[in-house]
Amino acid sequence: MGRYFAIRIARALLTIILVVTFAFVVLRLSGDPSLMILGPEAPPEVLAAFRKAWGLDDPIWMQYVDYFGAIAKGELGRSMRDGRPAIQLVLERIPATLALTLPAFAFKVALGIPAGIYAALNRGSAIDRAVMITAVAGFTVPSFVLALLLVLVFAVQLGWLPSGGQEGWRHAILPIATLGLGGAAVLARFTRSAMLEVLGQPYIRTASAKGVPWRKVVTSHALPNAAIPTVTVLGFMVGTLIAGAVVVESVFAWPGVGRLLVVAVANRDLAVVQCILLLVALTMVTSNLIVDFLYGFLDPRLRAKGAHA
Repeated sequence: MGRYFAIRIARALLTIILVVTFAFVVLRLSGDPSLMILGPEAPPEVLAAFRKAWGLDDPIWMQYVDYFGAIAKGELGRSMRDGRPAIQLVLERIPATLALTLPAFAFKVALGIPAGIYAALNRGSAIDRAVMITAVAGFTVPSFVLALLLVLVFAVQLGWLPSGGQEGWRHAILPIATLGLGGAAVLARFTRSAMLEVLGQPYIRTASAKGVPWRKVVTSHALPNAAIPTVTVLGFMVGTLIAGAVVVESVFAWPGVGRLLVVAVANRDLAVVQCILLLVALTMVTSNLIVDFLYGFLDPRLRAKGAHA
């Protein structure tokens, strides 16, 4: 088991390094931050002084080494626009993002998993078809399209809810619904598929043939085994609690981390963008690592495979 966990941790660290490196290189090649912040009409000597002050005139490999050295010391840089620590700007926005994503995650779980289980237990019925049609629609419609549709119906036509901002709990309903419906559709599909696969296994038929009550067969045999692939989807959703809100926060003018990322990218505020991407990478890798650990406990066969990976 120790080898299994050690391999997973090593892969997680490598993933973080690769993500941070990719983001670093792409940001450096995407444009000159001095032109975005000072404007192209700024005098050349002012632009040169700005680049020197922020180390942008150094070779990219030197900037890369300095960046990782700063990370090792716990320094994530400062915003080029106002000079504040990037981590401070990000931490100020996290509560607003979690105010949307945590209720949305609970909504996904409460709606998607029971719907998938019920559809699997009633395969071929009208309810099963209705759940799957709804799930496919929710899975295929992009989040920004769903957000605009909800605004059009509930804010513009009916006038029941505000279309954006963060002035009260009513302003959070449409963003939470946008985030929750798509995730619930994904969970319903995966849960249904996992349940159908388990229900077709020989040990399910054996338990039924021995006279075990169907309710006990489902709760004691089908659900625990179907939980393994579902845990993967849940882990991915936990990992995207921050990254998944970028589009929704932009549509609803919600002042969270996602909106901060959009603004920082537009302004080439390198430290802020890199800080957010590092946070997203850490969140996703940590959630996937936890899922791997849970897999190791839920299915010992995976530990045996992982030890030889």
